[in-house]
Amino acid sequence: MKKRYFKYFLLAICLGIFVSVAEAQTKKKTTKRSSTRRSTASKTKAKIQPTTPQVDTVAAIVEAAPPPAVFNDSLPIKQVKKSLRPDEAVETTMLKDRTPLPYENLRADDAMYRHKIWREIDTREKINLPFKYAADENNGNQRFISILFKAIQDSAVTVFDDIDDRFTTPMTRADVVRKLSGEPVIVPVYDSSGNVSKYDTMSRDIVLDSFYKFRIKEEVIFDKESSRLFWRILGIAPVMNVYTAQTNQFVGTRELFWVYYPDMRPIFSKYDVYNGKNYGARMSWEDLFESRMFYGRIVKSTIDNPYDRFIEQYPGLKDKGILQLLEGENIKEKIFNYEQDLWAY
Repeated sequence: MKKRYFKYFLLAICLGIFVSVAEAQTKKKTTKRSSTRRSTASKTKAKIQPTTPQVDTVAAIVEAAPPPAVFNDSLPIKQVKKSLRPDEAVETTMLKDRTPLPYENLRADDAMYRHKIWREIDTREKINLPFKYAADENNGNQRFISILFKAIQDSAVTVFDDIDDRFTTPMTRADVVRKLSGEPVIVPVYDSSGNVSKYDTMSRDIVLDSFYKFRIKEEVIFDKESSRLFWRILGIAPVMNVYTAQTNQFVGTRELFWVYYPDMRPIFSKYDVYNGKNYGARMSWEDLFESRMFYGRIVKSTIDNPYDRFIEQYPGLKDKGILQLLEGENIKEKIFNYEQDLWAY
């Protein structure tokens, strides 16, 4: 009987050990599954979880920067509409097709006397008022500076830089515009909230009436074959006033550009000059220059000038306008006396 109870007792202990081992294995499997589920869940959550937006600083800087300035290479020429009916009672078609007469050939061996003269034409003087005539006709505005600008705009003449007056450095139309108005400047435009709404391109305004001085380079030649004194204009340059950028203080004048006068003769022959005294005898600009119907004070010459200086740079003549004017008249008198002394009466 005792042996039977002992067997039952051992069997119960074996069953308990078996049950405990089985429970331990099942717990181990569940912990593995739960850990794998947690890891996969964390991975999926890491993938699905939205990321914080990143700002591209380079793109933001590019968007905030103002647009590049657009350069306009068009000269300030007034747009004039052509008349659809004849605006004159007389026939002027042939006058618009005028061509200048060719120059007489001058041989270097026959030139007994040669000097270069630089003059400055001030259009505020009474004799030079036709240079400021501002009427509009079918061929455009009649200001002298407008005629020059239109010839440059239409590429009918070559422009030369004012680095010298020997026509050595050609300029483009854009170069002329940059000298006139400078480089364009981008200016921000603000709204009522103080934020930048847009950007505008600003440039310096150009007033055509501000060009009231012109310089002329010419050569005076006495030809012994024809016994004549010839004046041959070589170049024309508009003069612009120069001011300081900060205080807008006048500092002097300078040539804007040079044009070769023989190249401009065919263009000048097609423009009439205003004549307020005789409306029936309006000459062309080419006739005006060849007939010497203008006044320009002499500012430089090659007569007794070994240092190649302007009259205002002569010793003792700086800031003395009256003495400079008298020196120019003295040069003119020297040329006149030379011509008169060649004649015998």
